[in-house]
Amino acid sequence: MIQNPILPGFNPDPSIVRVGDDYYIATSTFEWYPGVQIHHSRDLVNWRLLTRPLTRASQLNMLGAPDSCGVWAPCLTYADGLFWLIYTDVKRYGRTSSGAATGSASLRDFHNYLVTSPSIEGPWSDPVYLNSSGFDPSLFHDDDGRKYLLNQLWDHRPGGNRFAGIVMQEYSPQERKLIGKRENIFKGTPHGLTEAPHLYKRNGYYYLFTAEGGTGWNHGVTMARARDLHGPYELHPQQTILTSRNRPDLDLQRAGHADLVETPDGQTYMVYLCGRPLRNRGTCTLGRETAIQRMQWDDDGWLRAAAPQREAEAPGLPEHRFPPAPVREDFDDARLPLAFQWLRTPWPEELFSLTARAGYLRLYGRESIGSQFRQALVARRQQAHCYSASTVLEFEPEHYQQQAGLVCYYGAAKFHYLYISHDDENGKHLRVMSSLPNHVQTDTFTVPVPIPAGVPVQLRVEVDEERLHFGYRLADGAWQWLPQQFDASILSDEANAPGMPNFTGAFVGMACQDMSGAGLHADFDHFSYEERPYRLNPPI
Repeated sequence: MIQNPILPGFNPDPSIVRVGDDYYIATSTFEWYPGVQIHHSRDLVNWRLLTRPLTRASQLNMLGAPDSCGVWAPCLTYADGLFWLIYTDVKRYGRTSSGAATGSASLRDFHNYLVTSPSIEGPWSDPVYLNSSGFDPSLFHDDDGRKYLLNQLWDHRPGGNRFAGIVMQEYSPQERKLIGKRENIFKGTPHGLTEAPHLYKRNGYYYLFTAEGGTGWNHGVTMARARDLHGPYELHPQQTILTSRNRPDLDLQRAGHADLVETPDGQTYMVYLCGRPLRNRGTCTLGRETAIQRMQWDDDGWLRAAAPQREAEAPGLPEHRFPPAPVREDFDDARLPLAFQWLRTPWPEELFSLTARAGYLRLYGRESIGSQFRQALVARRQQAHCYSASTVLEFEPEHYQQQAGLVCYYGAAKFHYLYISHDDENGKHLRVMSSLPNHVQTDTFTVPVPIPAGVPVQLRVEVDEERLHFGYRLADGAWQWLPQQFDASILSDEANAPGMPNFTGAFVGMACQDMSGAGLHADFDHFSYEERPYRLNPPI
């Protein structure tokens, strides 16, 4: 059996392709760098994170991108001896992008690009610019060798439908541009919010998949087909072929944004995004994850409608396991461990180094936490509702504008940050700053706890669903736990201030700030992350 989700934690908008006996899934990364996650499997059961292809400024530069912008909905295909990767770089989305809660919320900037590579691990080409008419682009390779770009069409005009349908236009590899006339081939259904197109050809039909209902609780997969590529497309008799809509009993909610793959013996599998709400709060701290399950074709040529499954039938391929991910990273390599990312910038040397001090991750204090530009924050996904994480920090601040520590982070307005700083009254100390998006008081601070100078400090966080606790210890002394219980449920898509987009998920990692401009650094000895069962009692 397959245990869903197959890609736990923030891994939305899956696009799947099979090349020989290998399966690859590309997922969105939004403002986290490098761009696009690609996972690999040989049996559709066991998966490993393999690579992130958008690694340099010519491919992706997200400096200044608002939260939940950046890389949306990649599409990964294989044809003509090449991997083809299409992605959107979103520069503006939602009211927070306009700089004021009342300004021009209908305007968006979606730039769609294409990169290619003969190998899944690269090197990937510099991008070809395609268009900016909407998001969720995908590339369809027809039997005659012609290629077509599809994407959601955005209409900013008043009184109309923002999600104006799915448009298609031919792409010329020789000319490296779109050619011919743009066509709106599918205007959607009453579910609305039509997006995420994928096109397939089977038994003389062109099948169009879209996501509808929005990427929240009403999300679903809509299916249509046509004998001619250009349409008209008729709807599936049930319209929606996979959804959690109106099914609060299901473990996997928010299901939608799907893609298909076939095994060598003709079995059809669907990958789709989903969310696992917390039991007590109903919020998805893990963001939108990726699940998979087998789909059945009926005799009438339609896929049979199904509900998301926590356990799905495996295809019976030879088992292919991968080594388990390490619990502890000691930063002994000159490259950042693959599980970790940073925010926005293609120039990470401005933020951190793994060679300045052997065996340590050194973060250089830059802008404040939550900055949309140069923020020294290195983190990994939270992939389970219950986990323990810790690090050892060496940091000697001189005043309150210098901070470094352990952070549980969703975005600029949603985090809990256990940091070390210094002021005249308390000397060197630690405290927690919380940014709470749906509270009356949005920024809160705990009382400073004085700690000695010149001593490494071990920082720790324990998360049990909606409960979050911070602790610390000096050298090999006993753990000291802060008395406060923090609300982990704010690190979710659903915890939100009006007008703010929320499309990512919770991360846990290390951060350093120096608003004085001196660039004081912080050295982190290691980082441990371990998933575990739910613990009824707090660690105090």
